[in-house]
Amino acid sequence: MNSKKEKLARFGMVAKGMVYAIIGMLTAMAAFNLGGSKSGQQNALQFLREQPFGKVLLVILGIGLFGYTFYRWYEALKGSGDSWSELKGFVKRSGYIISGIFYGALGLTAVKMVVAGSSGSGSDSMITTLMSKSYGPYLLSFVALCIAGKAIFQTYKAYSGKFRDDVNESNLGPKGKKVLIRAGEIGFTARGIVSGIVAFLLFKVAIGSGGSSGGKVAAFDFLQDTLGAVAMGVVALGLVAYAVFMFIQARYAQIKLN
Repeated sequence: MNSKKEKLARFGMVAKGMVYAIIGMLTAMAAFNLGGSKSGQQNALQFLREQPFGKVLLVILGIGLFGYTFYRWYEALKGSGDSWSELKGFVKRSGYIISGIFYGALGLTAVKMVVAGSSGSGSDSMITTLMSKSYGPYLLSFVALCIAGKAIFQTYKAYSGKFRDDVNESNLGPKGKKVLIRAGEIGFTARGIVSGIVAFLLFKVAIGSGGSSGGKVAAFDFLQDTLGAVAMGVVALGLVAYAVFMFIQARYAQIKLN
């Protein structure tokens, strides 16, 4: 096993966990009137930038996100398990590719914020541009469908316990296993809820019946408007639980890199 590759992969998991921890904490604070604000990935990066040594923190986070991108692409191209020629393997490995692209783009955004001081145009402007094209509604509907599939998969992982397959539990004590299981169940459920709402809102945009393309922030707005601030806060804390799971996974993940 290449220890450098493994360390990069584990660092990537920590970076991903940090993003979710910041998103969850800022949103939960807003929900319970403790400051903060409803947040998504961009807001998490902006929060880091405003801290002492913010640019250094962004560079470190960006490197970590590139590490996670490497890990996901490595899993897609050289990972063990079902192959591309099998339906299950095709879906799984394609998901790794997409995940790698997403976190790689987030890493680039972090670096851009260090160099240029801004993250560029947001998702709303990109969706508006897309919807101005004749194929825009169809492509956006496909994206919404993919995110909905992700929501279902995250929920399935939460209640089937499949998230435990990614962690070597033999090195965890009883208390550690308990924390892992609770963090995984709560965290993946929260991710499923947020992804499901994002998919719903994007589909509404695609069919021209309102909705919002604001990602997690729009999902939190929806939660607050429909179920109240407490529900939004609970889901946000669920994302913090997911961050805890990622930190545990970073330490005890079963990583196989040749």
